[in-house]
Amino acid sequence: MTDSEAAKARFDAIFAAGNTTIVTGAALGIGRAMVRDFAGRGMRVVAVDVDTAELETTVELAGGDVLACTVDVSDSATMAALAEEVGPASVLVNNAATRLGMGFDAPLDEWRRAMDINLFGVVNGVQAVLPQMTQGMIINVGSKQGITNPPGHPIYNMAKSALKTYTELLQHHLRSERPEISAHLLVPGWTTTGHRAHQPGAWRPEEVVARMCRDLARGDFYIICPDNDVTEEMDKARILWGAADMTENRPALSRWEDSWRAEAAAQLAKS
Repeated sequence: MTDSEAAKARFDAIFAAGNTTIVTGAALGIGRAMVRDFAGRGMRVVAVDVDTAELETTVELAGGDVLACTVDVSDSATMAALAEEVGPASVLVNNAATRLGMGFDAPLDEWRRAMDINLFGVVNGVQAVLPQMTQGMIINVGSKQGITNPPGHPIYNMAKSALKTYTELLQHHLRSERPEISAHLLVPGWTTTGHRAHQPGAWRPEEVVARMCRDLARGDFYIICPDNDVTEEMDKARILWGAADMTENRPALSRWEDSWRAEAAAQLAKS
């Protein structure tokens, strides 16, 4: 069996009908699309969110074996109790996130709340669910803002950057200590979420989930989604430019620095 065949067989075994998957941030957007996809595969889905009304809609749309649980992922004790009640899961998707707090002058309690959800909510999920897993996948939903770090939302960027590092270290640990479990970083592109009107340049949540499943079946760790405005080649060029700020000793975030903006734009356009 080739490596690609083995990865596909592993994916099929983990996402098999009857297996349990836990999805946080399941009330809307990508989380809701995941619940619908997993339920359509015949999986037992535990849909987690703080929005009870929208969770009920998710359950109605998904059909199948879906359990709605109103839980705050930042509460480690509640997450532990949920994992104990649910039992061993084959898939954990840490998708819950908030964009609370904008700018460096945002109230400190907003910084803490955002970190509690966007970073420690993931840690809580892993610590609650991983010990009971026998084989499976942990999928943490990151953001390109945590990789290329565009100015404008330091709280969100910081949390998603830390989440990327956490997930990389988690996968490194699992590869040697728990090889039957793997961690993966899903990085959506521009995606229409919530109740926003769909824009032509964006992907729909279902497209993100389809790309995620495709890449998981290939055994990929990084799942960086394009969209209808930004190609995979553009993503790679932007990531490489940001990394080169360090290796070339350029100003931090040089893409947005006046003295480098034109050169960055020209180089990225060429790439």
